[in-house]
Amino acid sequence: MSKRISLREFQENLARRLAEAKTGERRGLLGFQAGGMNWLIDLAESGEILPPPPLSSVPLTKPWYVGLANVRGTLYGVVDLALFHQTPPTVPGGAARLVLVGARLGINCALLVSRITGLRSQEDFEPDASADNRPWVQRRLRDVQGRLWLQLDAAQLLAQPEFLDAGIE
Repeated sequence: MSKRISLREFQENLARRLAEAKTGERRGLLGFQAGGMNWLIDLAESGEILPPPPLSSVPLTKPWYVGLANVRGTLYGVVDLALFHQTPPTVPGGAARLVLVGARLGINCALLVSRITGLRSQEDFEPDASADNRPWVQRRLRDVQGRLWLQLDAAQLLAQPEFLDAGIE
């Protein structure tokens, strides 16, 4: 049987949690790894995160297009972000996850990543001065340990011709 609490206790608990949420540190970035690289994506651009379901292969596609995933009746094209960046492939098991990134843009795309590293805050990083010529890399950042992080611009990635053209010529 569930524990009963009074309306007053409930209201006090709710007021305390709302106050903590307003004053607490905002963690608006999701960290993940793909191909030995550390990535960040804005939570507003990321979608659901889930273990990779069985993937259906698609013939005559580039190796980084690893197949289709059925997520609750909706098909998602799955791209191995590591292979797309020409690094060793991600094994779809263990800590690997799918990050559904195109829902807000009306594109059913999932990125296969090695692992999720958790929520991060903008304040955890300093800008890195070196340039990156990939338009989907919004910016380069360094954490307090000096590790490089690349912030992914999902809309830019999903708009790139080389990303959209998964077929083999």
